[in-house]
Amino acid sequence: MNELDTEVLPLPPRYRFRDLLLGDQSFQNDDRVQVEFYVNENTFKERLKLFFIKNQRSSLRIRLFNFSLKLLTCLLYIVRVLLDDPQRIGCWECEKHNYTNFNQSSTEINWAPILWVDRNKPLWAIQVSVAIISFLETMLLIYLSYKGNIWEQIFRVSFILEMINTVPFIITIFWPPLRNLFIPVFLNCWLAKYALENMINDLHRAIQRTQSAMFNQVLILICTLLCLVFTGTCGIQHLERAGENLSLFKSFYFCIVTFSTVGYGDVTPKIWPSQLLVVIMICVALVVLPLQFEELVYLWMERQKSGGNYSRHRAQTEKHVVLCVSSLKIDLLMDFLNEFYAHPRLQDYYVVILCPTEMDIQVRRVLQIPLWSQRVIYLQGSALKDQDLMRAKMDNGEACFILSSRNEVDRTAADHQTILRAWAVKDFAPNCPLYVQILKPENKFHVKFADHVVCEEECKYAMLALNCVCPATSTLITLLVHTSRGQEGQESPEQWQRMYGRCSGNEVYHIRMGDSKFFMEYDGKSFTYASFHAHKKYGVCLMGVRREENKSILLNPGPRHIMTASDTCFYINITKEENSAFIFKQEEKQKKKGFSGRSIYDGPSRLPVHSIIASMGTVAMDLQNTECRPANNSKLTLPAENGSGKRRPSIAPVLEVADSSSLLPCDMLSDQSEDEMTQSDDEGLTVIEYVKGYPPNSPYIGSSPTLCHLLPVKAPFCCLRLDKGCKHNSYEDAKAYGFKNKLIIVSAETAGNGLYNFIVPLRAYYRSRKELNPIVLLLDNKPDHHFLEAICCFPMVYYMEGTIDNLDSLLQCGIIYADNLVVVDKESTMSAEEDYMADAKTIVNVQTMFRLFPSLSIITELTHPSNMRFMQFRAKDSYSLALSRLEKRERENGSNLAFMFRLPFAAGRVFSISMLDTLLYQSFVKDYMITITRLLLGLDTTPGSGYLCAMKITEDDLWIRSYGRLFQKLCSSSAEIPIGIYRTESHMFSTTDPHDIRTQSQISINVEDCEDTKEVKDHWNTKTSHHRNSCPSDQTEHPLLRRKSMQWARRLSRKGANKQAAKTAEWINQQRLSLYRRSERQELSELVKNRMKHLGLPTTGYDEMNDHQNTLSYVLINPPPDTRLELNDIVYLIRPDPLAHVENETHNRKSSCSKLDPCSPETRDETQL
Repeated sequence: MNELDTEVLPLPPRYRFRDLLLGDQSFQNDDRVQVEFYVNENTFKERLKLFFIKNQRSSLRIRLFNFSLKLLTCLLYIVRVLLDDPQRIGCWECEKHNYTNFNQSSTEINWAPILWVDRNKPLWAIQVSVAIISFLETMLLIYLSYKGNIWEQIFRVSFILEMINTVPFIITIFWPPLRNLFIPVFLNCWLAKYALENMINDLHRAIQRTQSAMFNQVLILICTLLCLVFTGTCGIQHLERAGENLSLFKSFYFCIVTFSTVGYGDVTPKIWPSQLLVVIMICVALVVLPLQFEELVYLWMERQKSGGNYSRHRAQTEKHVVLCVSSLKIDLLMDFLNEFYAHPRLQDYYVVILCPTEMDIQVRRVLQIPLWSQRVIYLQGSALKDQDLMRAKMDNGEACFILSSRNEVDRTAADHQTILRAWAVKDFAPNCPLYVQILKPENKFHVKFADHVVCEEECKYAMLALNCVCPATSTLITLLVHTSRGQEGQESPEQWQRMYGRCSGNEVYHIRMGDSKFFMEYDGKSFTYASFHAHKKYGVCLMGVRREENKSILLNPGPRHIMTASDTCFYINITKEENSAFIFKQEEKQKKKGFSGRSIYDGPSRLPVHSIIASMGTVAMDLQNTECRPANNSKLTLPAENGSGKRRPSIAPVLEVADSSSLLPCDMLSDQSEDEMTQSDDEGLTVIEYVKGYPPNSPYIGSSPTLCHLLPVKAPFCCLRLDKGCKHNSYEDAKAYGFKNKLIIVSAETAGNGLYNFIVPLRAYYRSRKELNPIVLLLDNKPDHHFLEAICCFPMVYYMEGTIDNLDSLLQCGIIYADNLVVVDKESTMSAEEDYMADAKTIVNVQTMFRLFPSLSIITELTHPSNMRFMQFRAKDSYSLALSRLEKRERENGSNLAFMFRLPFAAGRVFSISMLDTLLYQSFVKDYMITITRLLLGLDTTPGSGYLCAMKITEDDLWIRSYGRLFQKLCSSSAEIPIGIYRTESHMFSTTDPHDIRTQSQISINVEDCEDTKEVKDHWNTKTSHHRNSCPSDQTEHPLLRRKSMQWARRLSRKGANKQAAKTAEWINQQRLSLYRRSERQELSELVKNRMKHLGLPTTGYDEMNDHQNTLSYVLINPPPDTRLELNDIVYLIRPDPLAHVENETHNRKSSCSKLDPCSPETRDETQL
C-alpha cells in the first residue's frame, strides 16, 4: 500500500510537451471525441437562408433581381396595351368581336372588353416565364422566412399581390382558353416599390454606411406617387375599354390633372367601374400621401435639428475644419467665426460644428445669415461615435478644435469629456491636427499628444499675476491675440480713442530674415541693433527670433545674439510684411519743401517713420531713401536749455555687435547682499535670506520648471495662516508683519492647482528681492495639504479663509495695505438660470469694495465679457453712454474688439478668460502664438529668452521726449526692447444731470478768488515751460484749474441773466450736494473704521479720499517712434535673460557699474532713464 502511494503515475499523453513536438503515436491514438459546432447551419434550408436573406451582398443581388423582374412585368403590360386590338376581343382560339362602339345612352355595361384582352403568343410566353420565376422565388422566400405562423405569411399584402399576378398565368399553361384573360399585372409596381426599399437597406448594410432616413423617406414618397399614378392610369385605361376606349396617354393625363386638383373636365370616365376606381384612388391618395408627407416633414425637422452630412465629394475638393463642443453658445460661435475668417487665406474653408445638443435658437438664426449659411455646417452628434465623426469627415479635416464647456459647475468633469473627445478623434483620424482647450492644469498631460493645447487656468492666473506688476497685461495680451486692422475708434472725436484703437491693430507676425525687407539688411548684426533700427526705419518691433537648427523661440535674446539669414523673426506690426507697400521719399524733396532738418534721430537729413496707413489689409509706409548709418555716428544731443550752452547727456548708440563693457551687468544673482543690507537697516527687523532655485513640489504634472526666489527652509503650514498666530510667530493681521511693499490679495473660491501659476511669476528669479510683494490668498474654502506643500517654499505667501463680501475678512487680510486685489471668477457662480447673470454677485461685491476702498486697484475676472460695462458703474454718466454708443457702432462695423473702449478693459481692471479663446484659433494660422504668449506670461522659461516687465516714466525721464528715443536708450544701455505703453490721463466724467456736473466740479464759494487763479495760472505756465506734453499729469496734480475753468464757462454762458440770483441758487445746490456726498463718504469711512476698531486693527492706514475715479488708462501697443512720452507712462519691456551670459559677465560687473553716467543713473532692478 505504501509502495502504491509513493509511486508517481506518468502524465497522460496529452500533457506531454515532448510528445506533442515529436508526434507520439500514443497521443494520436487517444480516444478523443471530435465535436462539430453550428451543425444546424449546414442544413440545406440554412444555406439557402444564408444566401437569400442573411448574407448582405447576396441578398442585395436577389432583391435587385426581384426589382428588375417587377419592372419588367410592368413594361410588358405597357407593351401589351400598345399592341392591343379592341376589335379582336375574346377568349383564346374563340370567335373575336368588335366592342369599340360605345352607346352613352345605354346604362348596360359590356363586360367582355374588361375581361378579355388581345395577347399574342410570344408576349404570353414571356409573361408566363416571368410569372413562374416570380412565383417560385416568392414560395422559396415564404419557406425560408416561415417561423411557425403560416397565416401571417399568407395574408401579407405582398404575397396576395404576387399570387394575383402569377397564379393566373400559370393556370393558362394548362387551360389555353384563359390565355387572353385580363390579369392586373400593373399592380406589380407596388411590389417593385417594396423591393426597392429593401434593396436600399441592403445596399447601406453592404457598404457599411448608415442610410439617411431623409433619403429613404423621399424615395418612398416618390415611389408612392409613381405607383398611384401608374395604377390609376392603367386601371382607368383598361376599364374605359368598355366606355370611350381611352388611350394610355389620355388616362395618364386624366390622373395627373385629377391628383393635382386642377380638374379641367375635358377627359372624364364614362362608366361607373372606372368612376369607382377614381374614387378609390383618390381616397387612397388622401390617406397615404398625408402620412408620407407628415413623416417627411418630421424627418426634415429632425434633420434641421441634428444637421446633415458633410459630403464626401466636398470633403475631397474643399478644405474644412471641425469644431467639437459640448454646448454651443452664440458668443463662443461668433468669437470663433469672426477670428477664424479674419485671415484672408481661410476664406474658402468650411467649418463643421459637431455638438451633441440640439441647435440653439440664436445659433440657428445666425447660421441662416447668408454670410455663414454657405460656410458653416451644424451636425448634431458625438465625437465619441465613429458614425458622427464619419459624418463630419474628420479624417479629411484640416484641423479639429475641441473646446471645453467652461460654464459647467464641475470643471473637472468638463475636462474629462474633453479628454475623451480628444482621444476619440485621435483614434479615428490620427493625422488630423488637434487644437485642444483644457480647463484645469492637472488634466493637461492627458492631451499632450495634441498639436496645440491651451490650459485656461494656467493662462488666467499668470495673466492676473502680471497685471499686479505690469498694469493691464491682460489687455495687452488680449489685443495681441485678436485680429484687427486698427480701424476701431478712428472716427471718434477723442484723441485717446483714435490712438488706442490704431495701436490695437498691432499683432505678432513672423518672417524668415533672408526673405524680409524689414530685417535682411541686419544680417550679421546683433539682435538689439536690428530691433532698434527696424523700429526706427519701418516702425516694426522685433521682439523675438528662432534659429533654424533650434525650434525654441527666444524673446529678446540680447545683443550677443547675431542675426543670420536663416533666422525666423517675430515682430509686432499693424500687418505682416507681405501685405505692406514701401514708399520711399527722396531727401531732396524734403529739403525743397523747407524742412529745417532738425530730426530727433540721427541728423539734419533724417526723418522719423511715423505715417503708417492701414487700408484693407495693406500698409503704406513712408521711408527715407537712405541707408542705416554706422552706430557710432548716431549720437543724439539735446538742444540747449534756457539759452545756455550747457547740454544734457546724449543717448549712447546701439552697437552692431555686442560690447560687454557698454551693457548693464546682470546683477540678479549677485546683488542679494545689497538688498539684504537695505532691508536690515530698517527697524532692525530680522532678515530671512532667500535662495534661488526650482520649487521642490509641483501641484500637478506638466508644470514648467521656473527658477524662483525660495525660502531656505520650508515654512510650517501653521505659519502660512495670516490671521492666526502659532508657536513660531504671534502675528494675527497684515499690519503686524510690517511688510515693506504693498500686498497683493487674491480672492478665490478654492485653492486650485492653477493658483500655483499666480505665485510663480511673482516669485521668478529675475524679479528683485526688494520688489517682491507679499501675496495673501483669500479663500472661501480651506486649502488642502497638497496645495500648502506646493506653496510653503515661497517667501511671503499666506492664506486666509474668508470672502470678499465680508468686510471683516477684507480688513483682516490687510486690504488697506494692499495695492492690488484680484477677484477670481468662482466656479459655483459660472452657471446661472439666466444667461449673463453668472457675474451678478461678483460685480456687486466689487462695486461695494470700489466704494469702500476707492484707492485700491481691483482686477476682476468675469465669466461674460459683455458684463464689463457694469464694473465701477456710475449712474447718469454721459461719458459711459457715449462709450456704449461707440461700442455699438464698432460692432455694426464688424469689429472683433467692440468692447475694447470700455474703460475697465482699457485700464486692465477687468478680464474674461473667454477673450483668450482666440489664442487657440489664431494658432491654426500662427502656430507660434501659444508659445510666445506663454513666454510673455512667464509660464515657460526657455534658456536665453527674455521676460515681460514694466518701467515707469518719472519727471527725471522726460528729457527722452519720444518713444523712439526711449527705444534707443533702452537698447543701448540695458538691451531691453519696449513693446508698448500704458498711459493714464486725467478725465472729468460729466453727467447728464446738471446737479451731478456741479457735484463733480466741487465748486467752492471762493471760486472768484483772483489770487488763487493767479497762482494756478503761474504754476501752469511753469509746468508748461518745463515740459509741454505733461498736460494729463498736470491736470491730475491740479484739478482745481479745470474745475474753475468749467465754472467760468458756465458764468460766461449766463451773461444776460440775473447774475446774483443765479449765483445764489448755484451756491445753495452745490453746498447741498457737497454735504450729501461728504456725508456718504463719512458714513462709509465710519463703517470701515468701526469694524477695524472692533477687530483691534489700527485705523491709521485707511485713506478713503485718495481715489482715481477721474482718470482713464489705456494701452498703446508698438506706438509710432515720434509718440511723446508723458509723465507716469508705464512702458512694457522685454528684458533679456539675466542668466544668458552669466559666465561672460561675472568679471565685468564692477567695471561696468563704475562707467554709468552720473547725470542719468541706471540700475538693473528698476529701470530709470
